[in-house]
Amino acid sequence: MAGEKIALHRYLSPQGAARMRAELKELTQKERPQVVEIVSWAASNGDRSENADYQYGKRRLREIDRRIRFLTKRLDQAVIVDPAAQTNRQRVFFGATVCYADEEDRHYTVTILGVDEARLEHGEISLQAPAARALMKAAVHDEVTMHTPSGPVLVEVLSITYPHPA
Repeated sequence: MAGEKIALHRYLSPQGAARMRAELKELTQKERPQVVEIVSWAASNGDRSENADYQYGKRRLREIDRRIRFLTKRLDQAVIVDPAAQTNRQRVFFGATVCYADEEDRHYTVTILGVDEARLEHGEISLQAPAARALMKAAVHDEVTMHTPSGPVLVEVLSITYPHPA
């Protein structure tokens, strides 16, 4: 529909979507069948009320099924956005890797990705994180205010990079 805004939580990079598909495949084709087998074996042992293998297995099955539903729904609704295809590389958009400095001249580098794929330990932040929202549409040398738990912080964008097209 023309003019309809797409919810930001649906954005995924091709790599993030591939990781989610791989996890879904692992759960459905390997882990779930193994747990079903364990539960079946444990159920055949008799009294289920005191059978730890059975109780743990059933709980694990519920967790796996919940994760499968979540991944399936997210992938069905995902809007795959390839950062390498970004034509305006002078501004910060989804998929950008941004280096910025705060007022104490501490440098930070973050890559802005989807809500379900961002991994802080890899320097990836969610598109909806306060830092990402502050940096969005900024250009190199722009100063933006980032809202942090300790108050507003002025930062300067030092560089913006995107993956190279394949």
